[in-house]
Amino acid sequence: MLFQSSTLRIFATLLIGVVVASLASNGVAETRLRNICRLKGQEENTLQGLGLVVGLNGTGEANDRTTMDAIARVLELLGSPVGARAHMDPAAIDELKKIKNAALVIVTARVPGTGARSGEQLDCMVSALNGKSIYGGQLVFAALRGPNPQDLQIYALASGSINVEDSDVPTVGRVHNGCQMQADVRTPFYLERDGAKYITLVLDRNHASFHTAANVASSIREDYSGYYGDGMRLTQNGQTMENQFVRAVDATNIEVRIPAAYSDEPVQFAYEVLEKVISEEDAEARVVINKRTGTVVISGDARIGDVVVVHNNIVVEAGIAVEFTALADSESANPSLERLVQQLSALKVTDAEIIEIIQRINVAGKLHAKLIVE
Repeated sequence: MLFQSSTLRIFATLLIGVVVASLASNGVAETRLRNICRLKGQEENTLQGLGLVVGLNGTGEANDRTTMDAIARVLELLGSPVGARAHMDPAAIDELKKIKNAALVIVTARVPGTGARSGEQLDCMVSALNGKSIYGGQLVFAALRGPNPQDLQIYALASGSINVEDSDVPTVGRVHNGCQMQADVRTPFYLERDGAKYITLVLDRNHASFHTAANVASSIREDYSGYYGDGMRLTQNGQTMENQFVRAVDATNIEVRIPAAYSDEPVQFAYEVLEKVISEEDAEARVVINKRTGTVVISGDARIGDVVVVHNNIVVEAGIAVEFTALADSESANPSLERLVQQLSALKVTDAEIIEIIQRINVAGKLHAKLIVE
């Protein structure tokens, strides 16, 4: 039988209404700018290079020329005549094939967005290019360069004991504080142009939208307009134009000119801007689905249009005019979630079925929200 009962139809309609209708009250949420954006230039940088791991219990491999060259180079640096002879005598380097306690690895270290200074120590990841396992091994040496292949400068040296964190993946490990910086990596947070200094706020991917960018620019303009004179300035050809000290470049970037009063204190200005509290009213409606965990997260005013969905023994009917009212705050600390759980319990609808129904509504073009499937 396709329809179990009219009662089931009503419950299903309420259920999907709760899932895709607006669950939030009409209150305006607030947050600090630093929670939703970063300063351009403050990005992570990756350092990487080839390294040699030794001390393996027969799980290494040295039967390729690259690994043998690496072993020979390390022996040469340690003053061994075997290493020096291997570079001149091909037969000598072939002797290194018998080594089973060494492996060639790629070493990677991430420099935080705030940069790093010479002498600072960072964790580094070690990934084997050959061999069966690097468990119990020692990273002897690795010279790390920056992400630009044209930049030959060595920014860090890495060595130390390897900790294999996942026994199911014995070819990947971590060296705690094994990467020591040899040069400064600076991440400037402002740029100079036409005699002025500028910072650029970059909205996080999940917060980027034209609405949010315009809202941030408007808020900064309102708070700092007094620092920029009468709002007019002369161009090079003598014409006047509006002084656009802050502008939303696109849905992600907001450019702000540092006021003259903060010219010698750009850090203070950046700090004050990032500490600003802005409203998140009328945020973009989104429905985020994680199929693996069966989680559905709804934000903003997510609604559905006029649609009928038939799925297994469930019929979902919804119209544009349908609205659902959340329970009052006095009834529950989290009324929307509680109401949704109660509907699920009454219908015995699985998470997978709920997700499938929402996706079908989206395919039909009746989900008035951005659907994100993880």
